[in-house]
Amino acid sequence: MDNDNGRTRPRLTPRIDNRHPSTQRSDHARIPWKIKGELVLNCNCTIFCPCIVSLGKHPPTEDRCQAWAGIRIDKGHYGTANLSGLNVGLILEIPGMMARGDWRVGAYIDERASYAAHHGLIEILSGKAKGTTGLFKLLVSEFLGAERARVEYENEGKTRRLIVGKKIQGEVVPVAGASPHSDIVVSNTKYWMGPDITVATATRGRVRAHGRVWDFEGRSAEICAINWRGPDK
Repeated sequence: MDNDNGRTRPRLTPRIDNRHPSTQRSDHARIPWKIKGELVLNCNCTIFCPCIVSLGKHPPTEDRCQAWAGIRIDKGHYGTANLSGLNVGLILEIPGMMARGDWRVGAYIDERASYAAHHGLIEILSGKAKGTTGLFKLLVSEFLGAERARVEYENEGKTRRLIVGKKIQGEVVPVAGASPHSDIVVSNTKYWMGPDITVATATRGRVRAHGRVWDFEGRSAEICAINWRGPDK
């Protein structure tokens, strides 16, 4: 105690923050980020995914959604971290209508990603970075983890392949339309992934990860050019 003109006042003690330096206060939602590239997805729906035109308000054809997805990043960044040239694999499980949430999501991050890029992709895919994928923070109830892995995203003609070791082995092709030179595209949608979705089907769709054993060959698939950004869309 110090005495000041006959009055006693408490001595001020500086507050000590024992947290690791990497966990100091920061607002990740203010870090600018962008991903431009392509996404491919294959789910267990027996017909083309009803979530796209219903915006998640119609249930999957099998009552629950099970899916794998791949992201090819042609150009991207998270703050100063370069994301260009990286690939990501995902598995998703949704117990009913997409808009009702309770999603379970697991991620496989390209092993070539730097520490900063790996961290940035987790922030983006978890929804913490806000922007296009910000809704994930509301919809995902369980994050199954983000594992570094060799993630291969291949384009061969119109065929897209995603290979994550033995965990995800997928291949999709556009569904043939009246003109063999033009794909069937659902365009001008308000779907969160992107406005134009190519209708596709899986010629291979095996998942062996996180206790899930799935095979969605012949089931619904989609191909979408993506142009995501944050923290504001």
